[in-house]
Amino acid sequence: MNAAFTTGKELQKMDPVFGQLSFDDHEQIVFCNDKDTGLKAIIGIHNSVMGPALGGTRMYNYANEWEALNDVLRLSRGMTYKAAITGLNIGGGKAVIIGDAKTQKTPELMRKFGEFVHSLSGRYITAEDVGMETKDMDIVRDVTPYVTGISEERGGSGNPSPVTAYGVYLGMKAAAKHQFGSDVLGGKKVLVQGIGHVGETLVDCLTKEGAIVTITDINEERLYEVGAKYNAKIFSGEDLYSADVDIYAPCAMGATINDATVHKIKAKVIAGAANNQLANENIHGAILQERGILYAPDFLINAGGIINVYAELAHYDKAEIMRKTENIYNTTLEIIDFAIANKMTTHHAALTIAQNRIDQRKIENSKK
Repeated sequence: MNAAFTTGKELQKMDPVFGQLSFDDHEQIVFCNDKDTGLKAIIGIHNSVMGPALGGTRMYNYANEWEALNDVLRLSRGMTYKAAITGLNIGGGKAVIIGDAKTQKTPELMRKFGEFVHSLSGRYITAEDVGMETKDMDIVRDVTPYVTGISEERGGSGNPSPVTAYGVYLGMKAAAKHQFGSDVLGGKKVLVQGIGHVGETLVDCLTKEGAIVTITDINEERLYEVGAKYNAKIFSGEDLYSADVDIYAPCAMGATINDATVHKIKAKVIAGAANNQLANENIHGAILQERGILYAPDFLINAGGIINVYAELAHYDKAEIMRKTENIYNTTLEIIDFAIANKMTTHHAALTIAQNRIDQRKIENSKK
C-alpha cells in the first residue's frame, strides 16, 4: 500500500476530530474551503448554552491541518470558559484560517470567509485575533452581520487589543498582590514574550508604573523598535524560561508552559495574554502550584478583548467596557482564594466556577 494513501477505515480508526485530545464535546466543527480565493479555514463551536458562540479568527501559517484543528479546538473551548467566568451571556467559538496573513490574506479571501460565517446563521459570531486587523472585520461585515470588532466609524468597538492588555495588566497586579503582598509593579522584573498589539500595550502599562521590563519576540525588527520606544530591555540570554524575573508574561502563541519549560521557570507569577498557556492543564498547572509559582488563568485575565467586542452585541458603552474589564482584578483574587480553599490549581478553580455557571444556565434553559 502507498504510504501516502489512507483508506477510509484507517481514517475512521484515527478518529481525526472526535478522537483529538483537544476535542471536548464540541458542538460543531466546520471545515471551509474555497478554491478561487485559496481559503482553508476551520470554525469551532464549542458550547452555545450561554448564547451564540463568539470568538476571533486567527490567520496563521500552520505546519499542517492537524495543528490548525488542534488550535481551533483549544481556542474555542477557552472562549466558552472565558465568557462564562467573565459573566457574559455568550458561548465559545473560534476560527482559524490556514495561511500567511502577510502574503496570502486578500479582501476576496476575507469576504469568502464571511460568507461561511454567515451560512451558520448566527450560531458563530467572529472577531479579530492573531493575523487579523479591524479593517479585515469591516470586510467580513460587508457580507454578514455576525461579526464584532469592526471599526468605530462603522459603529463597532474598534481594536480590542488595548482593552485585552489592560485586563491582563490588572490580572497581573492582582496576582502580584497575593504573591508579593502588594499590587505595585514598580521595580518588579517582568518578561513579556510576544509584543504584538496586546504585548506592546502591556509593555506600555508596565513601563508607566515603573516595572523593569524585558521583551522578546520572533520579529527582531519590531523587537528593537518597541524596545527603543519604551526603553525596555531586549532579552539576550539563551533560555528565556530560566530568566531571573519576578513575572513571566506570555503574550504570543500558547503552550509555552510545557514539559521542556515548566521546571525551568524562575518567575513567581505567570500572567500573560496568550491563550492556552499550559500545554497540559492538569500536569503543568499542578507542577507550577507545587513549585510555588502563581498562575493567573489565561482565559480569565485576557478577557478584556471579548468584553470589548461583546459590547457591540449587548449595546453597552465604553464606560461599561472598562468597568467590566476592571473587575478582572477582583475576579482574579477570588479565583486564587477559591483555589486555596478547595486545594486545587488556579486554572482548575477558574474552570470550575465557569462550568458551574454554564451548568446552571443549562438547567434554566431546560425549564423554559
